[in-house]
Amino acid sequence: MTESRHPSPFPDFPSSLLELEQRFPDEDACAAYLRHLRWPDGFVCPHCGSRRAWELNSKKHCVQCANCKIQTSIRAGTIMHKSHLPLRTWFWAAWLMASHSNGISAVQLQRQLGLGSYKTAWLLLAKLRRAMVDPDRQPLAGVVEIDEATMPYQRKDDPVGGGQGRSMKGKMAMVAAVEADGERIGRLRLQPIGDYCAKTLGAFTNAVLAPEALMRTDGWASYPAIAGHAHSPIVVGPMAAHVVLDAIHKVFGNLKAWARGVYHGLRPKHLQSYLDEFVFRFNRRRKRHVGVRSLLRLGMNTSPKPYARIISHDTRE
Repeated sequence: MTESRHPSPFPDFPSSLLELEQRFPDEDACAAYLRHLRWPDGFVCPHCGSRRAWELNSKKHCVQCANCKIQTSIRAGTIMHKSHLPLRTWFWAAWLMASHSNGISAVQLQRQLGLGSYKTAWLLLAKLRRAMVDPDRQPLAGVVEIDEATMPYQRKDDPVGGGQGRSMKGKMAMVAAVEADGERIGRLRLQPIGDYCAKTLGAFTNAVLAPEALMRTDGWASYPAIAGHAHSPIVVGPMAAHVVLDAIHKVFGNLKAWARGVYHGLRPKHLQSYLDEFVFRFNRRRKRHVGVRSLLRLGMNTSPKPYARIISHDTRE
């Protein structure tokens, strides 16, 4: 019986497919890395908090707590809970999803990894999306551009998009906030909304902005009613909105092109999770391979998301 403490298996995460294959050639290598991500300071029993455990020879990648005797596998209680897919499949899916500039669709993932069904590929990606929001992420700071946008529904039997400006007829509405303090665009947040009132927009800004952040908007009437942040409205008038709010309209342009190109449009039910996917890659666009490591780490600290729960409603819980 020993205290289960494991140093980092690798100093850095692979930065290429070849390196990924070399560093994680089998299930044991993947499990060792996931163990480090889940318990960087050594095993901690999720039931009693004890740090002492036995490695089980009878069960792969599983330990038994020396105190409460409960057995814990590397997958238990994580996004990989009860998954029968090899760990290497999870690693490859995380790589393809996080490192490619546009991600990957379920059809493409099924072909690339030789998965048995579209449902398997779709569920694998859906679970990874639920691990793409870091609960400890820092709020946006500095000058932050905020605006809303709409996207049409996906299928031909859905309501036809219509109306101008902020009309929601046949559309999905969302609000975005992006750091725009200087020449480089910073971090991004996106959220679906049901209306453009001050209560809705205020709940979003209060959730994503640091207290000292400066809001820059197009002067929409709801924003001045939002308390808690300095506000710098720029009334657009006849001028094109992308001229005065350049950063956020670049984001919206990229988002809509991605949604059409990869998924042929989005639908309301899972909209938040797809927006989370876009935000995850956007905020890690300068070091995409680091995003793969982040996704695996977050997956190890995300509660199980079974199929029935995913298809019943869209949630970050």
